Amino acid sequence: MEHRLVIRKAEKSDYPFILRVNRENVEVLSPMDEDRLSKLAEHAELVLLAEVDGQPAAFLIALREGVGFYDSENYLWFSRNYQRFLYIDRVVIDEPYRRMGVGRALYEAVFRRAKETGVPYVTAEIDTIPYNAASLAYHEKSGFREVGQQFVRSHTVKVSLQAAEVH
Repeated sequence: MEHRLVIRKAEKSDYPFILRVNRENVEVLSPMDEDRLSKLAEHAELVLLAEVDGQPAAFLIALREGVGFYDSENYLWFSRNYQRFLYIDRVVIDEPYRRMGVGRALYEAVFRRAKETGVPYVTAEIDTIPYNAASLAYHEKSGFREVGQQFVRSHTVKVSLQAAEVH
């Protein structure tokens, strides 16, 4: 069955969905309440919402360099090591919509934006402890390469810091 997939800019009316799926997946993300989401959205390069057949299915937040208030250990690592980048802070696909190409469409939108704005790298991190095999495989297939590693969350999680060149 063919599904209608639309990627659009997220609006305030989408915040309840974004906060719900973030909360449901918080073990692999950082917590986010409405105030933090509003502040991120104000400074983000992209806050995208994916809809499948008119229903919210996923969201993505991406930040450029220079967001001074943002204290993510991974964002700060990229800030120290890259002059210009577009950092995928989080992408979450609601359970019923996984394996439908939603993530790929969101990533294509990020790379399009990077190319339009002359940003040379799209960056992201993937957990290696605990091991996220599916995400690592997806990022490798999408042209990402490991450029560093670090422990985060009080030394309980190890991440692979990755970058992909924008062509």
